[in-house]
Amino acid sequence: MIDSQPSSLDFTGYTPTWCAGCGNWGIGKGIELALKKQQLSPDSVIMLFDIGCSGNMNDFINAYAMHTLHGRALATAVGVKIANHKLPVLVTGGDGALYGEGGNHFLHACRGNHDLTVIVHDNSVYGLTTGQVSPTASKGKKSKSTPSGIIERPVNPLLLALTQGATFVAQGFTAQLPQLAELITAGMQHKGLSIINVLQPCVTFNKENTYAYYIKNTYKLPEDHDKSNFSQALEQAQAVFEERFPLGILYQAERPSYQDELPQLASEALVNKQRFLNNSALLKQFT
Repeated sequence: MIDSQPSSLDFTGYTPTWCAGCGNWGIGKGIELALKKQQLSPDSVIMLFDIGCSGNMNDFINAYAMHTLHGRALATAVGVKIANHKLPVLVTGGDGALYGEGGNHFLHACRGNHDLTVIVHDNSVYGLTTGQVSPTASKGKKSKSTPSGIIERPVNPLLLALTQGATFVAQGFTAQLPQLAELITAGMQHKGLSIINVLQPCVTFNKENTYAYYIKNTYKLPEDHDKSNFSQALEQAQAVFEERFPLGILYQAERPSYQDELPQLASEALVNKQRFLNNSALLKQFT
């Protein structure tokens, strides 16, 4: 949906159809609060949505948006950011889409340090297709697709992002809305790839990783945590293996983004270059 009044801060789209109690409600509100805090309008930001319950947010937030192919939200976002690097670009997808089907794009977005804000709905299941295990599901987890229990060990998204080069790595929890909104805001204001893994209970298909489970097993990073210290970040990320989930910014570093290192973008955005404008005018003759 596109706002008819560009100056409006109203990001209200259609009424969400998520299950009552779904963590997606909290993530949607966290994104909205972060956008409003930065005084952004619906026509000043673009969001790329992957497939799944999280992707349905495409209809529920009023902004420039694109519903991409499964696992391809990051790849599409990279193209959007290169075309108009002055536009804030957000990516929203599930742990299955971004760590599974789109895992290759995730790795290369990290190593390239593309200037994107990636918000991952991590609920350990494929909710839209009725609860099959996702890459973050615990070993032994039973589901329709793994009736005897999943064989693989779970992906540790925090370690994955850190070791592949992301310059902003954080984790939030949908029941901690004020902190989540702050993390999204900080991620958007960071220059480079921002990964925000959000612990998001699926109340319908995941009866193990519930709100009560995360309230018991999450903890805020200590006040003396040095987010510029890579070793400290790695240590905190490994707590996940002990079913302890840190909340906050684990790591933040300054490094030129991919777009910063493209000489073609030094003077102006690609969408404003005359060659691009001429091609756009030519294409309109055939549409």
